[in-house]
This record gives sequence, structure tokens and C-alpha cells, in this order.
Amino acid sequence: MTLTNKLFIGLFIGFTTFCSAQMETYNYKRALNEVTNEWHQLIIPEAVFGSLKSDFSDLRIYGVTKNDTIEAPYYLKVLSERITHRSSSFDIINKTKGDKGYYFTFQLHSEVVINQISLDFNEHNFDWKVELQGSQNQQEWFTILEDYRIMSIKNKSTNFKFTKLEFPNSKFRFYRLIVKHDEQPQLNSAQLSKYETTEGTSINYSIKKLETIDDKEQKATIVNLELKQPVALSQLNIDVSNTFDYYRPVKIEYRRDSVKIEKGWKYDYKTVASGTLNSLEANLFKLPNTIAKHLRVTIYNDNNQPLSIAGVSVKGYEFQMIGRFTEPADYMLVYGNPSARQPIYDINRFETKVPKDLKTLTIGAEELIVKPKQEKVKPLFENSYWLWGIIGVVMLLLGGFTLRMLKKS
Repeated sequence: MTLTNKLFIGLFIGFTTFCSAQMETYNYKRALNEVTNEWHQLIIPEAVFGSLKSDFSDLRIYGVTKNDTIEAPYYLKVLSERITHRSSSFDIINKTKGDKGYYFTFQLHSEVVINQISLDFNEHNFDWKVELQGSQNQQEWFTILEDYRIMSIKNKSTNFKFTKLEFPNSKFRFYRLIVKHDEQPQLNSAQLSKYETTEGTSINYSIKKLETIDDKEQKATIVNLELKQPVALSQLNIDVSNTFDYYRPVKIEYRRDSVKIEKGWKYDYKTVASGTLNSLEANLFKLPNTIAKHLRVTIYNDNNQPLSIAGVSVKGYEFQMIGRFTEPADYMLVYGNPSARQPIYDINRFETKVPKDLKTLTIGAEELIVKPKQEKVKPLFENSYWLWGIIGVVMLLLGGFTLRMLKKS
């Protein structure tokens, strides 16, 4: 056997032993059934999230054969919506005053479809109604939006702006914005664009417990949510039943830790999102993918009466693992290791070469990974008589040494 072959076999055995030892550092496993192709996909079950690290770095796919344990590479996809935003070039050709207010006419450089206009005014505090019209020749105008409300509020406690016009797909060469106001608005800039969303795959999570507290000291409404189990959350929607206009700063937190003290439990929360709860648009708040079971929503009312919260709903995206299986083995999904680091696989750089039609694997029930028993270190002398015997010998030696020293003196 050549030296090269010996090194290869040594490295192979070492890698196999390493993979096997690595798997024992994880807490849970689930069997992956019907692995028949080189490429497969699987959806992470909801029950797994509570045992994962927040960055999903402790997810692994291991395969067990008769002789060794191997690791299968994968990459993780969040099945979120895809958003495209294409701006169109234009010129502002008219700024005039008419019977309804102040007119701004936009001429597109090409005839394209748009469904959104974002406006930026020099004014900071306003509440205006606007109208939007479209035309092909500036002779005949068609109403797209009527009595559409835009608003901007800026002070020490609030910086809120709602100046985006959203409307169905429209295809005109000219657009006319009418601001129904007595004084000339200073339009700094505008953006005409088409906004498109391709829906992702999300799950509506049921709420186990919802509690609303009126905190008079903070002048705030606090909504505490408890889900059935920890899950990966991506958005939260607050349904307000009041019909009057409102805008309130809001903070969304999740409970990341708890400590028991003499008076009960002390909870540690981390902020994941903030914004403004308002009556002008849907109160939908995007969250960075967050694994949580408990959420706290704080609505700051200042001197206003508390809002009536009709309900709160939460959603999370599905997470898809795409793995490559090159050898026959009993494969399993392994997770639950607080000290695990993010794996680095080659396939993350070659996602475009993965087949599109992938067979979905079924996932078994959760099992605990049995840890190898730590061998108890035996004491040097299990029998106490040996210990007493050695102590006696030591004492005799010390006594003899002392007598000898006395005789010499």
C-alpha cells in the first residue's frame, strides 16, 4: 500500500469519526424518508423552530451507512414574496393653479404601465386631499384617484409621512396630479413606477393567548401575545376597530429570555420592528425572521384615548431546505446545538444548477439523540485498606527518618 493510499484511508476514517462525533453534539433528529434521487427538498416543520438557533446555523443533514456517517450539503430558502419595482422616466411639464387647486402634469418618456406615484414635498406638516387623472392627449382626462388623502407630520415625538399614491395598473402618456390646497405646494420630487409582488408561501399562526393592558403611567396600550409554540415569524397585522383618524408610534418586541426572581418572573425583550399605527393604510408590520413564542406590542397614545384593538394576527414564511444526496444511507434532519456554526457548502454557489422539479421528502417524528455515556474515572485505590496501608508505610518511613536525624545530633 502506497503512502498516498494510507493517507487517504486515514483521512477518510478520521472524517467519518468526526461526522459521527459531530452528530452526537446535537439534541434532536428526524428521519428523512424516501431519499431516492440526488436532489430533494423538504419544508422545515413548525415544531422544529423552538429547538433551533435564531440564525438556523444548527441545521444539518446526516446519513448513516453500515460503516460510517456522512454529511449531506444543503441550502436554505425563505419562501417569501418577491417584489419588483420599476421606475419610469418622465418630465414635469406644467405647474399651474386651477379651480380645484394646484396642478402638476407628468409626461412619461414612453407609454408604460404604472401603479404607484411617490411624492416628496418641501412641507413637513400637512393633511391634503389629492386627485389623480390620466390622459393620452391632454384633451380628455380620466379620473384614477379622487379625494385621496396624503399626510405628513413632523415634530419632536413623531416623524410620519404618507405621500404614496397607489392605484390599479394604468397606461397613459400624461398624468395630472391635483393638490386641493389653498397655497402653492412645493413639490421636490416624484417617482412614477410599477410595483409588483409575487406572493410567497406563508403560514397563519394561531394565537393561544392575547392580553391588552392600558398602561396609564406610560400613556400606552400594551398587547401581549402568546403562541402555541415557538415559530419563525415574518409579519404582524394589527386590526383597529376605531373609525376616527389616528397615528400612534408602535414598537414590537419578542421575549428572548426569562429569569425567576423573588417576586416572580423577569422577562427580557428585544425590539424587532417599530413604526406608526395609522388610519390611512393597512397596519401590517414586516418583521425580520424571528423565532418567538411571546410578543409584546406597545402603542404609544400620548394624551389620546387608547385605541380599540379588534385583533392581532401573525404570519411566518415557510423555510425550504434543498439537499444533495450522493450516497445511499439512512438520512436524517439533525438540529439543536447551541454551539454549532453556520455550515459552508459548495452548492450555495451553484443554485442555478439545481433541478427545478424536486421531490419533497417526508419527515419523521422527533427523536432524542442518545449521548454516549461518559466513563466514570475510577479512583486509584478502590479498596480503603490499600490507602491505609500506604499511609502506614509513609508514617514508618517518616519515623525512621526522624530517629536517624536525632541520633546524628
